[in-house]
Order: sequence, then C-alpha cells, then structure tokens
Amino acid sequence: MNQGTILDLLENNARLTSQDLADILNEDKDYIAQQIEQLEKDKIICGYHTVINYNKAQKDQKVMAYIEVNCTPQRNQGYDKTALLIAKYPEVETMYLLSGDCDFLCLVSGKTMFEVARFVSDKIACVENVQSTKTLFVLKQYKQSGILMQDEVQPEEPRLVVTP
Repeated sequence: MNQGTILDLLENNARLTSQDLADILNEDKDYIAQQIEQLEKDKIICGYHTVINYNKAQKDQKVMAYIEVNCTPQRNQGYDKTALLIAKYPEVETMYLLSGDCDFLCLVSGKTMFEVARFVSDKIACVENVQSTKTLFVLKQYKQSGILMQDEVQPEEPRLVVTP
C-alpha cells in the first residue's frame, strides 16, 4: 500500500478518519495515522477545508473576485519572487501560475466590491514587476470542489391553455 492510495481516498472524501482508511485498506490504524502525519509533514496534504455555499450563507458579507495578473519574470527567479509577494497577502485565498492570456490567477475576497478593487489597485498593482491586472467579480457560484452549490431546478408547473 502506498501513500498515493491514501491521497486518492482522502481527495474524494475528506471526512474519512484514520480508522475508516485502515478498514478500507485492511491496514493497522496506527500505520495509517503515521502515513497521514508524514504526508502532512511533507506538505503533500496541506489542509482540510469545509466547502461553504456563500450563495446561502453570509449572502451579502463576502465578495470574491478572480484577479488576472501579468508580470515580468525575473532573471534566475522566474515568476516565483513576484508570486510570493502577492501570495503573502491574506486577501489572496488561492493563486496559480498559468499559461495563456495572463501569468497569475488569484482568488481574492473582501467585504465589498470597493474593498476588493482598492486592494487590487493599492497592493497587487503596486508590486514590483506587475504590468497589469484585470478584476473579474464572482456574481454567483454554481460548483466548488466538485460540489454543486445550487438545488435542482424545479420544473415549471404546466400552464392552463386559454382560448378566446
């Protein structure tokens, strides 16, 4: 049994306990706990998260936006120096280096659109080597981490036929 098997099981169901994994894999619970502890220590497992449907909870208390960032890579450091400067801000929840139309894609959150826009203009846009930013506000979330955020659409009731 390898660590990849544990990762596959945890990725598809983060609620599994060490005992659940031991039962599934026919292994000792302490061995599984040790493997998970090592995966966490090696930063392969970096955390456990609850998926929140912000469409229903805290409806008007959180604004999310994707920020596209273009920058100039640095000699011998590439994009890493700039990425670390941006990623250190607590407002930046997620950040990726991409191929395509922009260099970085950042998920940023705040209490209002103005707060997010001010953060982008005062913090991200001012980071050395950042050439441009583009802000895309999230209006509604339909799916996150494989979980649908919306209830099934109810079919409309049939209308009565009206004749003159």
